[in-house]
Amino acid sequence: MAEQEWMSEVRAKVGREYGRVYAWDEVNAPMIRQWCEVMGVDNPLYLDADYAATTEFGGIVAPPAMLQAWCLEGLHMNNYAPGSTDENPYEVLKIMEAHGYPSVVAVNSDLSFERYVTLGEKLYYTTRLDAVGEEKTTALGTGYFVTLIMSFFSQKPGGDEGGDERVGQLLFRVFKFRPANVPKPVEKGAAPAVPKFKRPKPGVSDDTRFFWEGAAAGKLLIQRCTRCGTLRHPPAPVCIKCHSFDWDTVEASGKGSIYSFVVMHYPEVPPFEHPNPIGLIELDEGVRLIAGLVGVKRDEVKIGQRVQVEFQSFDDGELTLPMFRPVAA
Repeated sequence: MAEQEWMSEVRAKVGREYGRVYAWDEVNAPMIRQWCEVMGVDNPLYLDADYAATTEFGGIVAPPAMLQAWCLEGLHMNNYAPGSTDENPYEVLKIMEAHGYPSVVAVNSDLSFERYVTLGEKLYYTTRLDAVGEEKTTALGTGYFVTLIMSFFSQKPGGDEGGDERVGQLLFRVFKFRPANVPKPVEKGAAPAVPKFKRPKPGVSDDTRFFWEGAAAGKLLIQRCTRCGTLRHPPAPVCIKCHSFDWDTVEASGKGSIYSFVVMHYPEVPPFEHPNPIGLIELDEGVRLIAGLVGVKRDEVKIGQRVQVEFQSFDDGELTLPMFRPVAA
């Protein structure tokens, strides 16, 4: 297929370097601590000054995976630190949009690191348009793969640009495309069709089929090892206690208590109602399973609360799920 003439303008920009985007703050311990807390990282090299002082680094260093975070604009879009470039490294994407390729999906993002960054360093990055691929047709639609490379540097004290040191790199590739299935415009005066969303169906395998067939019949079935009698859930092909492959099922009473729970607020994904309370239920038989909670307000859910199973059908009977409703103690 002949390449569109406007693509010559896009390809002429390949190799272009876009100016610096500076970090708002120097590498600092509070941001490292907060990042580690959010990510669940407890490495003392990042958090314990006394321990870090005994290492080859002589002090706290930032987690390598945190590299991109230092130069982000913050809560407000495009609120970059003073001195940052006003050039738009994504300008080729705008050109593609103007010529009928409005959609974008991130394909991959790869970070690589030269070394750890330490407290007090001030970082910035530059962007290079590395490549624009040939036109490709995928399940999403027809378009172009665009690759950008962000190189991160540590500024040398005193502003001597020649002494700045590269500390890492981010390769970011997106697919800019024309969707394969474009929704038809609504006729003038016609009411827009209301989409009907269905609940996602569970993956059914030879190990789990009994559970879902039981739910459809209004039974809460639990897998049982026929050699040692151990109950297990989620279902598995092998007994976790005696490693036997032989099993049958027992029908649980459906009574239990809330071992733990979470209330899902966002994202609001149809057809689920929000807030959406989900419980980890400990059945009286001794096993635990995850299920939706019904008949309870979000601020009334409590650990240890007694519950009873009830089966609810969705999508005109296509799917039956065990749900749990609080009952009096």
